[in-house]
Amino acid sequence: MSIAAANKSSQRATPVALARQLERWYPLRDHPRQRALVEAVSNGVRFPLAPAGRRSGKTERFKRFVVQEASKVPGMYFAAAPTHGQAKKIFWKDLKDFSLTSALPKAPSESELIIYYPNGSELHIIGLDKPERIEGIPWTGGGIDEFANVKAHAWEANIYPALNTVDPRRPDYRAWCWLFGVPDGLNHFYRLCDMAQGQKNPDFEVFHWLSADILPADVIESAKRFMSAKQYRQEFEASFETATGLIYEDYSLENVTDEVIGPHEELHWMHDQNYTPLSSSIGAIRDDCLYLMDEIILHSASSRHSAEEFVENYKDHKNKCINLYGDPAGRAGEKHGLVSDYIEIKQVLQTHGWEVNDLVKKAAPAIKDRQNAVRARICNTLGERRLFINRERAPWSHEGLATVQLKDGSSFQEDQRNPYQHITTAIGYMVETVWGESEDLIYTGIGVVR
Repeated sequence: MSIAAANKSSQRATPVALARQLERWYPLRDHPRQRALVEAVSNGVRFPLAPAGRRSGKTERFKRFVVQEASKVPGMYFAAAPTHGQAKKIFWKDLKDFSLTSALPKAPSESELIIYYPNGSELHIIGLDKPERIEGIPWTGGGIDEFANVKAHAWEANIYPALNTVDPRRPDYRAWCWLFGVPDGLNHFYRLCDMAQGQKNPDFEVFHWLSADILPADVIESAKRFMSAKQYRQEFEASFETATGLIYEDYSLENVTDEVIGPHEELHWMHDQNYTPLSSSIGAIRDDCLYLMDEIILHSASSRHSAEEFVENYKDHKNKCINLYGDPAGRAGEKHGLVSDYIEIKQVLQTHGWEVNDLVKKAAPAIKDRQNAVRARICNTLGERRLFINRERAPWSHEGLATVQLKDGSSFQEDQRNPYQHITTAIGYMVETVWGESEDLIYTGIGVVR
């Protein structure tokens, strides 16, 4: 919708609301591949594929494009994401602002997530956790963000057939759909892009660019510091990375140290609440580096046993402040006044004079986020290593990072047959809590905000 057209719209808009929505149409930085993507549909490309770097403007471009198309060409449009919650979070507010809904005659449906335009167009927000939601409507066009994370079978079983549904009123028309997002291994997104680049199919074309083309240099430099090289290539260069067997493939002897815990150091104790082995790693932070220099491994034991082992081992430690991290499942029962694993641990510690800083999260981080946080500590894109293990005093921590593999056929799930897997999970909870990637980095087209 043009600004001029919006100013002639319904008098339902309040000046303040309309002015706020008009501000959303700020100018974007010009980029040749983004410009080509915006022109793709008019040039006959039904399915533009945009594997592009994170925060680089692909979603922003789509939001503007679909609103402009819906305003110009009457029809049924959609904006989709892997889940209903994601779709609403990614699209709903921005699409209402871009559509200048405060000036439209009919208010959008907050329950159905539909925007109605004066020309009869509708713009639907769709979650593809149930892929059949996209079926049954003769679409004019739309787009799917985070396409790599959509269910693998959804493209062939639901999405592509739905886009080939013919409207009897326009028998020669074929719907278009942007497929965009960050790659995630060699999955269905990769196969479509590979097909588009290798075949002469005019319906498909790949549009690729790097985050570094758009984001400021200091943001890129920051990303390189908190990401592993593999994660950076995938997230900011939109590279289709293979899933190798080892989860922490950069872990090496360069991460091994002979450092030991000093008597005055503040301790960090991280847990995985598996029954056997009950695994926990103990370390300290020095100059923003994590040193894991001890661990407690017990078989067929409880959290109380682990805490009693700790207070005995560290009865002569001078600094009685300890930071506690771990699996949020260990909080089970707390809401109902029951004694959880962590309450037991804290009771034992406090009885023996320890001051406990409880940093266990209420909910577990995503497995990928936990793994990526550890990878970035092991070795980031700049080659910096900031996680070190004394393999003599913490052998399970060392063996875990050196040997834990992916489950067969998965790009992120861990093979739990490896007994060392549990302690790597414990390490991951701590690292993600302290150094996990911020999800608040947003490219606005003008700058980057947190």
